[in-house]
Amino acid sequence: MEDDFALLDAWRAGDLEAGSQLFDRHFESIHRFLRHKVGDDTDEVMQRTLLACVESRDRFRGASTFRTFLFGVARLELFSHYRRRKKADAHTDFESCTFFDLDPSPSVIVARHKEQQLLHEALRRLPVDLQIALELHYWENMSATEIATVLEIPAGTVKSRLRRAKEMLRETMERVTQSRAHLESSLGDLDGWARSLGEVIREERGGNGAAAGGVARPVSGGGEPVDD
Repeated sequence: MEDDFALLDAWRAGDLEAGSQLFDRHFESIHRFLRHKVGDDTDEVMQRTLLACVESRDRFRGASTFRTFLFGVARLELFSHYRRRKKADAHTDFESCTFFDLDPSPSVIVARHKEQQLLHEALRRLPVDLQIALELHYWENMSATEIATVLEIPAGTVKSRLRRAKEMLRETMERVTQSRAHLESSLGDLDGWARSLGEVIREERGGNGAAAGGVARPVSGGGEPVDD
């Protein structure tokens, strides 16, 4: 299997099939990252993410993995989505606002256990970039350097950022639950429950392959613009 950089070089040289392979390789993880943040608008935001990658591919210098680059683009397109929907503006601080603030509608994720449900409800009430940091850590198994690249922060601050995120997550879980038993069970194995929630999300996405069918994988610089 060719690595991402070989496919990227081939794509830049005009091999459209290499571009398709590159996007297909990471499509599911990026779609999953967006899905429980924008719900029904996932395909639109995914399309914009792929188009943004096409437009910026020649500016990618290989300082990070291509996968990390894609997540960074998806994060910025996520912010742009909320600005387009007038739920955020140019001055919105995504280090302090939460996805629950931006969209308090119920989550599309169906948790199997009360501990997972509690964890997810608390995650949505963390500042946006703290939630993303935890997801990349638990669900995407990213290193501190990779997380730093996605969040556009110094690598040396990632460990403290994750520590702060976990502390806020525990505090938020205590605030939103009415069940002491579920709280104690969740906190007793926070890492385990967090990773198991990621498994639920992966399986839900995997069982809904048709949802991705409406998203074209743009591999050249062209294509129709996405409607606002």
